[in-house]
Amino acid sequence: MNTQEYNQLANKLCFPSDIGKMARDQSLNRELLLIIYTQRVTRDSTRRYYQVKNRANQLLAQWKRGSTLVQLARKEMFPPVLLSLILMQQNGMPRKEFWNYIRNPKSIEDQRLNHEFTDVVREDIIYSPAGMDVQYQRGKKGEARLAEWLDRNCLEYRTENDLKGEFQKTPDFLLNEPVTIDGQEIHWFESKANYGSAFEVKRNNKKQVKPYTEIFGPGIIVYWFGYVSDYERLENVRVVDASFFNRSLEQMK
Repeated sequence: MNTQEYNQLANKLCFPSDIGKMARDQSLNRELLLIIYTQRVTRDSTRRYYQVKNRANQLLAQWKRGSTLVQLARKEMFPPVLLSLILMQQNGMPRKEFWNYIRNPKSIEDQRLNHEFTDVVREDIIYSPAGMDVQYQRGKKGEARLAEWLDRNCLEYRTENDLKGEFQKTPDFLLNEPVTIDGQEIHWFESKANYGSAFEVKRNNKKQVKPYTEIFGPGIIVYWFGYVSDYERLENVRVVDASFFNRSLEQMK
């Protein structure tokens, strides 16, 4: 899909319940829709964070009058955990205490907060501990899949952890010796267990990928769930998806 089609899809994903509905009605991959929903919500919450924070007193007053945190989050179209953090800090709760409660809402003695934090954690599929773990595990799975392909093709490498402290920026896998793939010399691989939207590719190019090429040379970045057709091209960087790894190294030479 191109960026216009991606945006049309993302704009239809307003609530978590839309993910399952669209997966059923349009025969789309549920995990892909979850990723696109996550990307839309995180971009929007970053853009609107201070707008919501500037209204914290007004929203806190509504909460004190009886509106629940989940109700306010739905009304504001804002992640429940983030909205709760803003309001509870405004109400005097230390940040550390807030995150302890989010991790274990049943430990809260105040019954209203106990119930509401439990609902907030259940409602928020992105910033809740469970939501964050889903994203973390997806990332680890992508890295493991890439490592398995490199191992199967007898390519020796150093990981990001192996390289820690040696360079300012380090890819997930730096090959000990470059390899030629489809006529291009490749020095490194980067794994992204998400979808390469135009925004995502551009941000990664600026923050990570361009520095990799300057330090190490040409490389490959994989967006395991695909990428838009009109993404920002970067010299010395090949963008691929999961289908790339269906071939062996011998077939790529």
